Amino acid sequence: MTLNQQTQEDAALEEFRAMVLRFLEQEVQPHYEKWEDDKLMPREFWNTMGAAGLLCPDLPEAYGAAATSVDVPLMIMEEMCRLNFHALSSGYNIQANIIGPYIYNLGSEEQKQRWLPGLVSGEVVASLAMTEPGGGSDTAAMRTQAVRDGDHYVINGSKTFITNAIHADLVVLCCKTDMNAGAKGVSLILVDTTLPGFKRGKQIKKIGQHSSDTVELFFDNLQVPVDCLLGTEGMGFIHMMQELPRERLGCSAQAVGHMQGALDLAADYVQQRHAFGQPLSKLQNTRFKLAECKVKLELGRALYEKNVAKFKAGQMTVDDAAALKYATTEMELEVINECLQHFGGYGYTDEYPISRFYRDARIQTIYAGSSEIMLEVVARGILGR
Repeated sequence: MTLNQQTQEDAALEEFRAMVLRFLEQEVQPHYEKWEDDKLMPREFWNTMGAAGLLCPDLPEAYGAAATSVDVPLMIMEEMCRLNFHALSSGYNIQANIIGPYIYNLGSEEQKQRWLPGLVSGEVVASLAMTEPGGGSDTAAMRTQAVRDGDHYVINGSKTFITNAIHADLVVLCCKTDMNAGAKGVSLILVDTTLPGFKRGKQIKKIGQHSSDTVELFFDNLQVPVDCLLGTEGMGFIHMMQELPRERLGCSAQAVGHMQGALDLAADYVQQRHAFGQPLSKLQNTRFKLAECKVKLELGRALYEKNVAKFKAGQMTVDDAAALKYATTEMELEVINECLQHFGGYGYTDEYPISRFYRDARIQTIYAGSSEIMLEVVARGILGR
């Protein structure tokens, strides 16, 4: 890319950022507390985001999208988290940063034509169903099964902790098409949620990210045509490994934005709050602790931006993604914990927004691969299996 092209891309990104910030201020800020209290974002808000051009913006224009760079959806998630809308960002991440690319990169043209325009417009809400009760991150040991029966698969099993699942019209299901082949028996199947045999469980109560719906899903002799297979049968695990770098890049974008928002909040508070006859910002401990937070944020941001560049160049590896997610999400917890400390007892109340930063951040080191799994991936890259 030439310097002129980079300058044009940067200018377009900032123009898009300004639009996104106006959208979040007008369409999210006035309603977000109610969504959190209701424990659910309204279904129609997906259409609102689609009409504004926020969903899957980096998909080609042929599917109704804007054909932007990947920087745009990543920026959208970063800004959502900076403004303390982390739950919204998590649902967005599934729809625009995971499912859209899955279908575009792995799907047939018929599958793309069927699903991508709806993902872009918000007419289709999507979920990724991977985790199973008792299964955690062990994809190879999953029990949900799709058995070939003529020109259909018959699916039985259950999934848990599935984001966007209450409103989902489409589920990308990770299941076993060969129970005896371990990871080589895993496949991905596109499931239309209107089909008989699909059932949603009750919403799971969580300590944070309240307006991001999370439920258990059940598949009871659900039949889908074989052309709902996404990618190649038995290659589901490989397909997921290929797509994981982008998913974890999204988690890092969330972490960087979240750290920035919490630090901004804490910096403002300590300049207003007084103790011992002076603002907290005049105390050396306060100044040094916030300086340490700033250093961690900038280290995380530098690693994140390095990996965005590697991803755009097609050079980001699974090891890179694991190291990035581990580093930035662990920093996120550390920084936000420290920021909350400066609020004292007020930080422990729902009255102050820093408490939601704290609650919402906690899941970041767990979903999309826990920190322990990330370290194992990195270790294997150094030492082999």
